[in-house]
Amino acid sequence: MAADSGTRVFATRTLPGDALERAGREVELEVWPGPGAPSPEELRDRLASCEGLLCLLTDRIDAPLLAAAPRLRVVSSCSVGVDHVDLAAASARGIPVGHTPGVLTETTADLAFALLLAAARRIPEADRFVRSGAWTPARSWEPDLLLGRDLHGAVLGLIGLGAIGRAVAARAQGFGMRVLGWNRSPCEVAGVERVPLPELLARSAFVSLHVALCDDTRGLLGPAELASLPRGAVLVNTARGGLVDESALAAALRSGHLAAAALDVYEAEPLPPDSPLLGVPGLVLAPHIGSASVATRARMADLAVDNLLAGLRSEPMPHCANPEVRQDLARRTGP
Repeated sequence: MAADSGTRVFATRTLPGDALERAGREVELEVWPGPGAPSPEELRDRLASCEGLLCLLTDRIDAPLLAAAPRLRVVSSCSVGVDHVDLAAASARGIPVGHTPGVLTETTADLAFALLLAAARRIPEADRFVRSGAWTPARSWEPDLLLGRDLHGAVLGLIGLGAIGRAVAARAQGFGMRVLGWNRSPCEVAGVERVPLPELLARSAFVSLHVALCDDTRGLLGPAELASLPRGAVLVNTARGGLVDESALAAALRSGHLAAAALDVYEAEPLPPDSPLLGVPGLVLAPHIGSASVATRARMADLAVDNLLAGLRSEPMPHCANPEVRQDLARRTGP
């Protein structure tokens, strides 16, 4: 069954691939032209007469916005995480919230490992050194120039052993690393030694974060946890910015306790000009590009549109983030 072609949907951004074109054949679709994202006021105004919303993780979908959209029936986010959506408020309205898990696991794991290598071997510093003209005949090769840290034979601690954490573990084993893991719920992963979080921090030369952001994990790595890492350790975060105390991380890098860190996510995005992270030595910064490959972003867009259209047809979404609404839809549309 197709969605009603008179159904109005607002998309907060143009998406890669042909997913929006496919959606436009079934619904009356308005796409924000940019540049950038719609402001909260613009989003509220556009959504007031819409039944569907196709959004990104940078769009705040809170209770006041939902209350200002009385016709809204479906929210579909082109993201894995949904901490930008007030799920309780959506569920109270019976609004299913779609998301896009599974499709970006390998791509995000690739980036996590790329950041691990870049921070360990000081690749951004080396690039700047060459481009600045500092690599002169007098400094063509020096024994202590840009010394980094070896991954092979080192201990990698994985905080979170979900799909992405497991994919990073597989890559680490290919590099001959010893892998420790901590997970909030019990699980066993081949080649990973499960240990308590304090032990993981104390033993790991490299640490990579792969847990969801929630009340239990916000500020998971604060000043005490960062101080418990071995001197010269390297931290990578491709999960969520709120997991790490950014001021404490900056202090640990400036003091030399941590050798390096690499971040793709931040508590506030984009990173504000007064962030304590800017100007810190040994810090690699990326603009939330964990899923940014051509193929993966197109698959995410396809799944987001699949979720949107299913919800508008009153069918269960392929991936619904608020289970109580998903179960209710299944009851109403099942045999």
